[in-house]
Amino acid sequence: MKRNQWRRPLLSAAVFSILSAVLAPSVAQTGKLRTEVVADGLENPWAVAFIGDGRMLITERPGRMRVVEADGKVGPPLVGLPKVDVGGQGGLLDVIVDSGFARNRIVYFCYSEPSAVDGQPGNSTALAAARLSRDAKKLEEVKVIFSQKPKFSSNAHFGCRIVEHTDGTLYLTLGDRYQRMQDAQTLDNHHGKVVRINKDGTVPADNPFARKSLAHRGALPEIWSYGHRNSQGATLGPDGKLWTHEHGAQGGDEVNRPEAGKNYGWPVISNGQDYGGGKIGEGLTAKQGMEQPVHFWTPSIAPSGMAFLSSDRYGKDWQGDLFVGALKFRYLARLELKDGKVVREEKLLQDVDQRIRDVREGPDGLLYVLTDSRKGQLLKLLPK
Repeated sequence: MKRNQWRRPLLSAAVFSILSAVLAPSVAQTGKLRTEVVADGLENPWAVAFIGDGRMLITERPGRMRVVEADGKVGPPLVGLPKVDVGGQGGLLDVIVDSGFARNRIVYFCYSEPSAVDGQPGNSTALAAARLSRDAKKLEEVKVIFSQKPKFSSNAHFGCRIVEHTDGTLYLTLGDRYQRMQDAQTLDNHHGKVVRINKDGTVPADNPFARKSLAHRGALPEIWSYGHRNSQGATLGPDGKLWTHEHGAQGGDEVNRPEAGKNYGWPVISNGQDYGGGKIGEGLTAKQGMEQPVHFWTPSIAPSGMAFLSSDRYGKDWQGDLFVGALKFRYLARLELKDGKVVREEKLLQDVDQRIRDVREGPDGLLYVLTDSRKGQLLKLLPK
């Protein structure tokens, strides 16, 4: 047999492989869902927000915000961002649009804000408001409306999820900064807290620690709830209340419904262990005066991003369920709830095998997720 007769099948296979890769649609099957790649080439994307006409804002942790067009084209970084302290878990993090965005084009974003502490580098989580320009190329009238106190030199546990309540106030989750976990139990700082502010940065009069009788004892008036570790997921539930989740240490990730003035226990109580083993705090899972989580994971899934599904695009049985991204085990958790309690968990997108950083319901009633890597993607989840 001639040599080129051996080569023909190999060449055909190679050509077929190349053509298949080029012509393959960007839709993959995954259990009950199909995943469609809306945009890729994103560097450690952290959050997605919808700005109308099929367009989206995407934040990248290294300090960039971009517009993704309806056709999936990723635009250049927006001009006008303040200086961002990028390192470790810090960088440009969450973004949401104002409920009146179609009229006022206001966006809110949070990030690790640099500052000097006694001549040494320091940082904390800050929340800023800005106006997206008409051409969607820059941020205008940027103003920091909240800055976590005190500043501290750390590259971990910034928290940083933003929720606008129906009453027009803003909630912001704040991490304990890792080395300052004991601060989560005291009210003279913003570490390990959820805070609530007005859109201009002022304090709502009905905040639980806004009364002068409490403020004079050192309680910071912005605090809504305390005893949190590192919350990277927050949303409003069908009940109209704030829902959050937070990272545990070695186990003990939690889903909570933070209520005004209540203590959620960290680091006194936990359903996990310290890194490498050993008890956390008092080694307790419950204590009087401290709230129990709605749900917890042990071992830790490293949750990030969360959304309730209000639409019936995936069928009535998913409507009202809570969806949470898992960084560590690389899946999307569907939590089925009954009477405010989790009764079942389903693991989705396991075959996608990517760290899920954010999950949102879009204006079309479909779920969108961001994958966290140096070549991150924005995926749209379609009913199979």
